[in-house]
Amino acid sequence: MTEHPEMQAEAVIVGAGPAGLACALRLAELFDEHNRRHPERPLLKENILVLEKGREAGAHLLSGAVMDPGALRRLLPDFESELDSLQFIPVAEDAVLALTAGRGWRLPVTPPPLRNHGNYVISINRLGRRLAERAEAAGVSLFPGTAATAPLWRDGAPGRLRGVRTGDKGWDRQGRKKSNFEPGYDLIAPVVVLAEGSRGSLTRQLLEALKLQAENPQLYSLGVKELWALPPGRFPAGRVWHTLGWPHAPALYGGGWIYGLPDNRVSIGLVTGLEYEDPRTDPHTLFQRFKTHPMVRRLLEGGELVRYGAKTIPSGGWFSMPPLAGDGWLIAGDSAGLLNSRRLKGIHLALDSGRLAAEAAYDALAQQQPERLHAYAEAVRSGPIGRELRAVRNFHQGFEHGLFPGLVHAGLQMLTGGRGVRERYAATAGHLRMRPIGELGGAPPGFHPDGKLTFDKLADVYHSGTRHEEDQPPHLHVSDPEICWKRCAHEFGNPCQYFCPAAVYELTGEGDERRLQLHASNCVHCKTCDFMDPYGIITWTPPEGGGGPNYEGM
Repeated sequence: MTEHPEMQAEAVIVGAGPAGLACALRLAELFDEHNRRHPERPLLKENILVLEKGREAGAHLLSGAVMDPGALRRLLPDFESELDSLQFIPVAEDAVLALTAGRGWRLPVTPPPLRNHGNYVISINRLGRRLAERAEAAGVSLFPGTAATAPLWRDGAPGRLRGVRTGDKGWDRQGRKKSNFEPGYDLIAPVVVLAEGSRGSLTRQLLEALKLQAENPQLYSLGVKELWALPPGRFPAGRVWHTLGWPHAPALYGGGWIYGLPDNRVSIGLVTGLEYEDPRTDPHTLFQRFKTHPMVRRLLEGGELVRYGAKTIPSGGWFSMPPLAGDGWLIAGDSAGLLNSRRLKGIHLALDSGRLAAEAAYDALAQQQPERLHAYAEAVRSGPIGRELRAVRNFHQGFEHGLFPGLVHAGLQMLTGGRGVRERYAATAGHLRMRPIGELGGAPPGFHPDGKLTFDKLADVYHSGTRHEEDQPPHLHVSDPEICWKRCAHEFGNPCQYFCPAAVYELTGEGDERRLQLHASNCVHCKTCDFMDPYGIITWTPPEGGGGPNYEGM
């Protein structure tokens, strides 16, 4: 058995995204104020530990992204002085386009939730890197390439959280220790803040161990994005377009975006709701088709693909939020499901939730009263975050039966303060909505990328900067691989081949020789497989050593 050395901390923050870094910055500020008032019992900022599974802060951060700057102003009142160095661009123009296969129309009026005057087009990767620099300058201890892999419970049984264990480094593919083996640490702290992003692996373990369920299951969408360099003057920085309709069929939830960036670049992507009936639905292929629309093709003609990425988005809303606080722990940002799906925004909610988590954590530490952590959940639910999310509490669920009924529900909800037809719309987890292929028609038409405008998954993965240490145990675990070829192939057509945007899953061979081939080194950490396989046999875990994508500039 491997021995794991212990390290004591004031607080452990899992995840160096907007929520985790906002928490670290605010906590360091509160520690400074405390130490000026109470020098006799100081709180040590270097004992605020931030764990980041990426090889550097920001490496795994991905978003469209248009940011509401209010939360960043509250966290860093001077942030506007850094706009030029961060390349944040004020939104100068926005529009919504309705698309069919061959045509597009600009809506005469942009719906109020998608009006972005006063917001900024940003790179969330740059934001994450800058927040990390400021956190380290404030005295916080940041550990990149270090994943939290397991919760540590007081007395060994789920109950009060006493800390987290970080992953070992130096196992080979056969599970043997290599010469550079280093055991993970047991980080012991009175407060653990889980800010891992969408479908956080430690968050999932904690909620399952404590049997804490939200009223509705969490619903997810998958965002697939490319960064393109265009000829000068093609699409001005600060222009924001959103699209609805094609290439999604009317029954599919989702939409596209095109955002103008500095240096003649554009962020272009497509979000697809992961609650479709046909298991052969492929969000990556839908995005490639999106680029063949005449309007989009003309925009990208003569341009060059620079970067690619994909991530899941927690879009279930208010009733899908898990409990936010417990004995020794808090959950913030995407891990808590804090996303306004009507506005298509969550960065400001992540920042605000991290700041509120820090204030509750400080109060519990300074007063040595762990129960004060629960004030965080009340601050989120009854404060500005809660008011914003309650007003859109049924938005995503209103699209359960497709685009046109969803638009009717959306309008009704806006008139009734978010309620709609009833106070709570029930939700069904996405993988449970898949129908066996025998109940469906023929397979969706094939798609053949041209390598110039459209790309296959492997070409896109190359542009994601994804890198993993090859000689390590696979971080994707399939508990019963025989289900894949004995049942799933016949019942659902192996949907992992389609929903994965990185070609991780491949069925090889014929007949009795069919086997599942895992290409774990392709994984871009979107975590779709962790909840979308219809049998619940895939578990995503963090790889060692900072493996994964590098979303520079994304």
